[in-house]
Amino acid sequence: MLEENIRQIPFLELVRTCRNAFEAMEALQEEPVDLVFLDIQMPGLLGTKLLASLPKKPLAIFVTAYSHYAVESYELDVVDYLMKPVSLERFTKAAYKALDAYQQKQESVPQPAEPPAETEASYFFVNVEYALVRIAPRDITHIESMKDYVKIFLTTQDKPVLTRSTLKAIEEKLPPASFMRVHKSYVVNLDKIGSIRNHQANVGRYEVPVSESNMEALLKRLNYER
Repeated sequence: MLEENIRQIPFLELVRTCRNAFEAMEALQEEPVDLVFLDIQMPGLLGTKLLASLPKKPLAIFVTAYSHYAVESYELDVVDYLMKPVSLERFTKAAYKALDAYQQKQESVPQPAEPPAETEASYFFVNVEYALVRIAPRDITHIESMKDYVKIFLTTQDKPVLTRSTLKAIEEKLPPASFMRVHKSYVVNLDKIGSIRNHQANVGRYEVPVSESNMEALLKRLNYER
């Protein structure tokens, strides 16, 4: 009867049918399930004792011919208590209660925090004398173009990194929110600008030229209003 009723409910899938509590214990160890329909008076072990013994309890609906176990069953926080014989209408109502309990249970389980994904611009590599050198954009003060090469100036070392590339190619690897091309030959890290004077942006011990055409846009990016 239970098997036939389960087949009538679209969101239920029958995983296993067990003849006694010990078979059920073994089955649950092999394949945990979301919901069990459990008789109470079974040979060897009562259904209430079986459910109480499980370290990780699934949702449970008791199906029994005896009403005097009702109090004990609700102490075990069962979804429903069905008295035999069970009509399909009553079974369906219990199944939907189980679905609602399952959904609430899923919503209440805290999801493990995912480690912050490294963004595409969190670092990149450049070729330097037959080696790949890792560059973190946050360490860049500015970048200077020199025809077929670029100099990448970093806060982490005294000498710039010289790599065969174009300014445009390197610029595409940078987070646009933090970097701006201020001159045809220079890209600057906005977070490293200490001051601006006479079309020169001060970044640490360097002065980076700012073209006339880019000055207004730079000031706007720096939230400066004339």
